[in-house]
Amino acid sequence: MTGPETGMSPDSDAVALIEDPKIQLPAIAARNERVARRGFWRKLARVAGKIPFAEDVTAAYYCAIDPGTPMRVRATLFAAITYFIVPTDLVPDVIAALGFTDDATVLTTAIAIVGSHIKDHHITRARRTLRQGEFEDA
Repeated sequence: MTGPETGMSPDSDAVALIEDPKIQLPAIAARNERVARRGFWRKLARVAGKIPFAEDVTAAYYCAIDPGTPMRVRATLFAAITYFIVPTDLVPDVIAALGFTDDATVLTTAIAIVGSHIKDHHITRARRTLRQGEFEDA
């Protein structure tokens, strides 16, 4: 209900609706998925030999794109992977020895939360991909 009796205008109702986390979360999850699918292989190809968590992030990616993975898990993993991909983060990746520590922390946290969904076949596929060095869509 809007109007003088509620003290809310139609505009404030629209703002409240847009700011509602229940509305934002699916849009943010969809954006993170687009970013991850578009940039993951390119980023991995550039840094795979420089980061100790390449297998973890690749297995997380395979889990996130697996249609059998629950949506909340996919959203969590895509958020962590997007943080890994996006060049503007807490510690710039170009800083030697420290550049990927924040990425590793975000990924480790995401895996701690939803890691039980990363199955053996995701890990096996990640190992094979890294061993062969043939990054899809790179």
